Amino acid sequence: MKSNIYRLSSFAKTKDGGNPAGVVLEADQLSESEMKQIAKDVGYSETAFVMKSNIADFRVRFFTPVEEVDLCGHATIATFNLLRDLGRITPGNYSQETKAGVLRLQISDDEVFMEQTLPIFDQILSFEEIKECFKSLEEDCLDNLPIQIVSTGLRDIILPIKHLKLLNGLKPNHEKIIEISKKYNAIGIHAFSFESLQKVSGHCRNFAPFYGINEESATGTANGALACYISKYKAHLQDQFVFEQGYHMLRPSEIKVKIKFVAEELVALYVGGNAIMINGF
Repeated sequence: MKSNIYRLSSFAKTKDGGNPAGVVLEADQLSESEMKQIAKDVGYSETAFVMKSNIADFRVRFFTPVEEVDLCGHATIATFNLLRDLGRITPGNYSQETKAGVLRLQISDDEVFMEQTLPIFDQILSFEEIKECFKSLEEDCLDNLPIQIVSTGLRDIILPIKHLKLLNGLKPNHEKIIEISKKYNAIGIHAFSFESLQKVSGHCRNFAPFYGINEESATGTANGALACYISKYKAHLQDQFVFEQGYHMLRPSEIKVKIKFVAEELVALYVGGNAIMINGF
């Protein structure tokens, strides 16, 4: 089995950047408990397990070190960049069966874009509910946009912060983030500022301690949700976004989002980027 386990870093802006993910190929014979143990041993925020599917080109399951999740953006990007680089697939259009549904993939020579489900805009949270999740967070730190749960396959709490300096200064209270994640059945908090280092669409930090991820350096699903959130509240009908993440962790990452509109209605959403091999083991 060890020969079928790979480590890659998705969305890497530099050779030291991106978000590491494990990928396990030919995982059909593994039990759920074995998958959980492998994910724990690999130790990354997510590990993808690739299997055969009767309804898509591949079936993929995703595990954090402590839980299975329905979908993972950066592990999907790692998986299909790997399959292409190993020569098991060629550039083109594919599909993956996940617990979030059957999703399409667009694979080029050096990037992978993953379809996400269309956005669901759910509860709006008050500042009083969120303030204890970060030490010394004041209401005037927030941008003039709602704190809202948005899902494009996973439920994320989108937290708008006025300035990059304030975003970088956030000090998370992991226990409180776990409490609010449990309360709202959310993965965690995706905080962002429109100010950025590379003059892109936004700068992000993601906190998901309920799933064993105190902070994540690149989050595909949450940035897909964020692009939809910006489109809704800023009336930006642009078809491409670029988000930077991981700089606070010294793991610079770049996540790309493509949105398709028909008559101002969002009809398709893809998140993508590169993945570089760390090494197989």
